[in-house]
Order: sequence, then structure tokens, then C-alpha cells
Amino acid sequence: MAVEVHVHEQSADIAMGVDSGDNKDEGAGDQGIMFGYATNETDAYMPAAIHYSHLILKSLAEARHNGVTELGPDSKSQVTLKYENGVPVGATSVVVSTQHGANVSQERVREIVLEHIEKSLPEGWMCPEDGLYINPTGNFVIGGPDGDAGLTGRKIIVDTYGGASPHGGGAFSGKDPTKVDRSAAYATRYLAKNVVAAGLADRCTIQLAYAIGVSHPLSLYVDFHNTGKVDPSQLEKALFEIMDLSPRGIREHLQLNRPIYERTAAYGHFGRAPEADGGFSWEKLDLVGRLKSYF
Repeated sequence: MAVEVHVHEQSADIAMGVDSGDNKDEGAGDQGIMFGYATNETDAYMPAAIHYSHLILKSLAEARHNGVTELGPDSKSQVTLKYENGVPVGATSVVVSTQHGANVSQERVREIVLEHIEKSLPEGWMCPEDGLYINPTGNFVIGGPDGDAGLTGRKIIVDTYGGASPHGGGAFSGKDPTKVDRSAAYATRYLAKNVVAAGLADRCTIQLAYAIGVSHPLSLYVDFHNTGKVDPSQLEKALFEIMDLSPRGIREHLQLNRPIYERTAAYGHFGRAPEADGGFSWEKLDLVGRLKSYF
């Protein structure tokens, strides 16, 4: 087998603005806007729909690793919820497509998957029978990139908030922390989660904007979605004091220059528990005390 490697250094034109020097800090690796979001509707401060979608898939994967060999590793889930007065109260539809062995009937697939859906959703949240879609195409034997190679750029809504929040459009995976598509999206999630955990709002979206080669953000905007307990303009000032939002500041505060990203390839980049080696450092709640005392 012949292997050709064509990876080379970043463009010198970009590096001139991004790399730090004697008289300048690291600049942002690109222009753009990034969004972070948090809500108190789940313990993970994540929107309920994507939270329970991930739980269903984790449950299926755990069963497969523990010997349920009838199912394959490729699977996806989608949960649609009903809200009353801004609070989720139940599922109206659930979609789960999962790879399976060639000799496994769709009835058996449905039997296996239904158990994991019921286990993952809160009691009383199960959708009606006509809203349940398990392998709706009828067959899913060929999986992974062998079946569909549509992985370019990763899945930005599945990797974030399931459509509950705006998205700047840049994928995270494959980028180092000088790329604010990744690092600033982590920073905005970190800030929004701490804001909600501090009781300053029930829902919070934070938006940052950057220019390529410029180290500090051009804007910071907070949206409480009419659930705020404090003045959002005061919070915007506070966040600039609490955290350095330059690429270097984010990278050092969250300690992003570590091999911690492979685990983000499944179940999203947010709503996970911080790990001992620094994985998911942007999920820490270590700013709650400072935010409370500020207000």
C-alpha cells in the first residue's frame, strides 16, 4: 500500500495574523460568530430533546458492548417534545434508526429499541404509538461510511444543542483551539451554563463575534429569552471581567491544548461531565460563586 501525506503548515498569510509575536497576542483563526446555550430543563443544563436523544443512543451502545450482538454500532435518534408554558412535558414523536444484523427481523429490532427508549425517557413521557418510528426505512444492515459517507464537517446541530440555539455554522472537529469556531463555542457554553447554574436565568444564549487576526472579541451579546433575573447588559460587562475571551485566554482558562477531543466524536460536545484529565473542561461550574457574588 502506498501512503502519501499532503498535510502541511497553515497558510503563512493566516499565520501572520493568528500566531503570537513580540508585540501582539494570538489572533482569532477566522472571523465569525459563535453561540453557547444552557437551560435548566435538564440536570445537564441541556435542551431536553437532544439530552434524551443522546441517552437513548448511550443505552443502546451499552447494551451492544455488553453482548447484544443483534445491533450494529451505527445509530441515530431524534426526539420531538411537547412544551407547556415553556416546560417540556412529554414526547410527541421518537425516531431511532439502528444498524442490525442481516438475519435480525424488524420486529426484533423494534422490541430491543423500544426497551431503551422507555428506559431513557422520564416516566409518562413516552410518545403515542403513531409517533414512534424505529428503522422507518425498514432495513439498516449496511452502516457507517460504507453506507453513507456524509460526515464532512461533522454534524453541527447534533454536536451542539439539537436546534434549540442558533449556531454560527462552523464545525468543531479537526480544529485546534486557535480556531474560535471551536474554542469560543466552548467558552460560550461554559459561560452560559454557569449563568444558568447561578440562577441568573432559566435559559441563556451567549453570542461572541471575532475578526481574523484580532485577539479580543468584537462583541458579546446575552439573551435570557425572557427568563432573566438580572440585567443582561450588566452580565455582559461581568463576563468580560470574569474571563479573558481572547483565543489565548480561552485556551489557557479551559486548558484546551491537550489531547481531549477524540471523546467528543459521539454524543455531542456539550452536556457531558468534566473529566479528570481535562476532558469537557468547558462543562465545569466553577464560575457560579463569582457570578452570584457579582450580582
